[in-house]
Amino acid sequence: MDLPILEYDPDPDDLIRNGLKVALAGRTLPSIGVVTFLGDVSRRWAADQGFQIASPVDLVTSVYPIWTGTYGGVELAIAELPVGAPAAVLIVEQMFLLGVDRMVAVGSCGALVHVDEGEFLLPVRALRDEGTSYHYLPPARWVETDAGVRDACRAALEARGLKGTDCDTWTTDGFFRETSGLVAKRREEGCAVVEMECAALAACAQLRGARYGQILYSADTLAGDEHDIRGWGHATRDTALLTALDAAVLLADTPGGLADSVG
Repeated sequence: MDLPILEYDPDPDDLIRNGLKVALAGRTLPSIGVVTFLGDVSRRWAADQGFQIASPVDLVTSVYPIWTGTYGGVELAIAELPVGAPAAVLIVEQMFLLGVDRMVAVGSCGALVHVDEGEFLLPVRALRDEGTSYHYLPPARWVETDAGVRDACRAALEARGLKGTDCDTWTTDGFFRETSGLVAKRREEGCAVVEMECAALAACAQLRGARYGQILYSADTLAGDEHDIRGWGHATRDTALLTALDAAVLLADTPGGLADSVG
């Protein structure tokens, strides 16, 4: 079939990004970033810690601030992302453009196999069942996260007495289309969890020459006969944020990527 989603263009330049370089000329961000899917938890933490809004991203329906400040002696850029691959990548693109070259993401996932609520998982690769990643990498079934960032996430968890389990994740655009048949198929392929952004963010990072990894915590579950929201993993969010920040600090001693800065 002649599908437009498979018409990948390897040219790293595009009209939007080139125009944004001009609009943001003079702005820079720290080289290490933390992006979250934690609701008000990360925004509240950033404000309480005295982080400053460095570069707000206007997505028409809402403005998403990128905060900067110091944690553990390391300058960081922090942003809360909207749910869903396309919107999340809009903010991450700006962070890469302004100088971020190492990034830790943190957020929840749904379990496809038995995983207790609040358990931490480290995606090794993501199944590309969304649309955004196909604009950043040639068509393929999987995209991998960065092993070094993943190691930093694991070390940060272990330092807090927590375990991070390697896994494969199913990234999908269709939250309401996680049917019994598809869940079974993804489980057979080895996916332990499902979420909506990992594949796209990992693909974007690869095109932009940045290093990307993610910490997931188990929220709802599809491991049984029906969807169980449990507690949506909300009790884990504060710990998840601090662990991601700890991992970002560990990345300060590792080489960055090739992301460019307009500053």
